[in-house]
Amino acid sequence: MSDYILGISAFYHDSAAALLKDGEIIAAAQEERFTRKKHDYSFPLHAVNYCLEEAQITPNQLKYIAFYDKPFIKFNRILETYLTYAPKGILSFVKAIPLWLRKKLWILDLIGKETNYKGTILFPEHHESHAASAFFPSPFKNAAFLTMDGVGEWATSSFGIGENNHVKILSELHFPHSLGLLYSAFTYFTGFRVNSGEYKVMGLAPYGQPKYVQKIYDHLIDVKADGSFKMNMDYFNYAVGLKMTNHRFEELFDGPPRKPESALTQREMDLARSVQEVTEDIMLRLAGHVKKATDQKNLCLAGGVALNCVGNGKILRSGLFENIWIQPAAGDAGGALGAALIAHYHQDNNKRSINGKRDTQKGSYLGPAYSDDDINSFLEQNNIPYEHFSTKELLEKVADHLQQEKVIGWFQGRMEFGPRALGNRSIIGDARSADMQKKMNLKIKYRESFRPFAPSVLADHVHEWFELDVESPYMLLVADVCSEKLIKLTEEQKSLKGLDLLNLVRSKIPAVTHIDNSARIQTVNRLDNPIYYDLINNFYKQTGCPVIINTSFNVRGEPIVESPSDAYICFMRTEMDILVLGHYILDKTNQPEFKDKSDWMREYELD
Repeated sequence: MSDYILGISAFYHDSAAALLKDGEIIAAAQEERFTRKKHDYSFPLHAVNYCLEEAQITPNQLKYIAFYDKPFIKFNRILETYLTYAPKGILSFVKAIPLWLRKKLWILDLIGKETNYKGTILFPEHHESHAASAFFPSPFKNAAFLTMDGVGEWATSSFGIGENNHVKILSELHFPHSLGLLYSAFTYFTGFRVNSGEYKVMGLAPYGQPKYVQKIYDHLIDVKADGSFKMNMDYFNYAVGLKMTNHRFEELFDGPPRKPESALTQREMDLARSVQEVTEDIMLRLAGHVKKATDQKNLCLAGGVALNCVGNGKILRSGLFENIWIQPAAGDAGGALGAALIAHYHQDNNKRSINGKRDTQKGSYLGPAYSDDDINSFLEQNNIPYEHFSTKELLEKVADHLQQEKVIGWFQGRMEFGPRALGNRSIIGDARSADMQKKMNLKIKYRESFRPFAPSVLADHVHEWFELDVESPYMLLVADVCSEKLIKLTEEQKSLKGLDLLNLVRSKIPAVTHIDNSARIQTVNRLDNPIYYDLINNFYKQTGCPVIINTSFNVRGEPIVESPSDAYICFMRTEMDILVLGHYILDKTNQPEFKDKSDWMREYELD
């Protein structure tokens, strides 16, 4: 009889559920994909139900449910913090405590009630869950791990060793000293949303100069050689307030925070560049200390800061470790998976099976899938015009559309777990097009023009186009475009600054080349995703270029699409040209006038 373990994360941001069967990851998904609420933090009931349905089991067949942190310790940290800073923070205290008293302190009862489960519920620590999510799915028998985020219970960063079926934390940094919260403070100050816009800061950084780096070191954070640090809380308000920074921070950095949606100035670009450089420096110092303390040749990363793919690339190129593996759902969503893995390995002392070459995350294709029959029913019921093709015909047709610089919604197989679309819920385009970045940002994604797009590249050709000699299946490493693929800029072009740099053609794949000649790379291996690999390979055979654009199938402010109806609504609301649902191709020019039927469409999908 199989053992099933359900992991849950909830109530901060990016709630999720994950399910193991005898230690194998068989399902995982974020709640936002079902509710259509970006970064939904509510109890992940839809995600839980999906996991159970995927396994065709009922709650009473679960051996354990594991929650990703210890709520009582977290509550203790919140109380201690308010008492330390009292009477400051009374407004924040009054706002936070009712939710704890109504819901968060009774999580044990809430889980049982919401899931109709009466068995054992386990509560590993937050960073223990991150560590488990980093190490156990990795291909390594032994490895060091490094976890970095905003805050768990008390810990904000931790490191340790994973050996066989056990992870052991050796050292921690504690709240309020947090690399994640430092980055979030600058996210807030540059006018983006905390816990959502950090990757915008990373994308904006190359447009700026490191003008404020020394001010950050002199006033905000004291960093030691081993990467440990203390933050000067005289400049921050997040410990007790409703904002991340205070008036002293404003005085230090030349004025108040940028208002959201207002024009970006050189100041914001310089701030982004400065905090990015400081973050990379601390990540490298921490990694160096972890290497010295553990003497391991492999490193695993998790926690929200591990989504900083520029920093990850710096660690890789440092040569400190022979191999690096990064949890694709590195933030709180991945904590659900880590909690379940802790239950499987620590609680029951199960043996761990690895092959030393490939991870057990299954490409992170762990969400719901829709068959061609499901898609056909949806299309027919809603009188949507389509054409149906065999696999061979489909791939040739879509490769032709890519060559014609058409923007394509690509919906296949199981939805990705984690914040990145990896070729199953993606919008794709021709990376060789000089106009594609601008077109996709402004007419498809409706987002800031400076935001770069990622390349999907055939894994066996990555070294020909990028300065990268390892696989990067989860889009979590940044590397430079190979010098022979770059286009030489004139002296006049080199002298441009800020957003004037945006539209320069820098390489043979300008749509995925950021202004510093880097790219956030997804390598595509046929073992993980045969149809996506074959599509890019078709494009390669036709053009000689094994690289296409891959961005998530959503518009700004909405989660990645989950269902055919989500995909169709997004397709019709934007200026996408083609929608591919399984083996069905929908041409925008053949579609009837769109009347938003999202309510009954969702109802149809969920019945």
